[in-house]
Amino acid sequence: MRLRRIAVPLNAKTDSIGMITKAQQKLIRSLEQKKYRQREGLFVAEGPKVVGDLMAAGFEPVMTFDDADDVKRLSFLQHPQGVLAVFRIPDANVNAQPSTLHTQPSTLTLALDGIQDPGNLGTIIRIADWFGIDTIFCSPDTADAWAPKVVQATMGSIARVHIIYMDLHVLLDEAEAAGIPTYGTLLDGRNIYEEELTPGGIIIMGNEGNGISEPIRQRINRRLLIPDFHQGPTADSLNVAIATAITCSEFRRRQLPH
Repeated sequence: MRLRRIAVPLNAKTDSIGMITKAQQKLIRSLEQKKYRQREGLFVAEGPKVVGDLMAAGFEPVMTFDDADDVKRLSFLQHPQGVLAVFRIPDANVNAQPSTLHTQPSTLTLALDGIQDPGNLGTIIRIADWFGIDTIFCSPDTADAWAPKVVQATMGSIARVHIIYMDLHVLLDEAEAAGIPTYGTLLDGRNIYEEELTPGGIIIMGNEGNGISEPIRQRINRRLLIPDFHQGPTADSLNVAIATAITCSEFRRRQLPH
């Protein structure tokens, strides 16, 4: 697939470096940092699969590059994948208001409380896409979904999953008012394979080291435990992305016809 390279006006020097300008190179490299992504409203995607999925979902590229030398200069990957594009961050993902949440009793959504690792976040977005979960609510201290490492880890799934950053207490207030159950995996929870699971609800997953924060933990009304089956000493915990996959899989399994 050969993509168009779209030039945009930039308020910087434009001395050419090969086929790209210094200004373009400086802008794109700056998008590795969150503050510049927020200031410019832009993010970077790499590889035919990720770029293609974003474009198929309606994301319009501001710039695309498929020249091997250009991509090599600009890439954030150890092994560049031949295509790099810059897209606008959707406005819907910025400081959502309660009226835009669209939480429904029959809808299954994820809420992430302080996930820090970009690889975990990207994998969770991919898991959500696989299990037909189209919205993820993130606490403000969760890693930025539009960071290059996260976008790459989603393998294109970020094109199909809405990412909303907001105060999770506001989300849980709305869920409580609407009678929507809130689930969380906790050490004092009840065996997920034995508990009744509703078709819809909010599944809350916590920080890699500390789990779900205490204030959010107190708001969970359906506490779940993923049991270990090893007889004797075993791992202290599961990776948060793996725990998310197990939990989502069990919810969806219950919906299958008997």
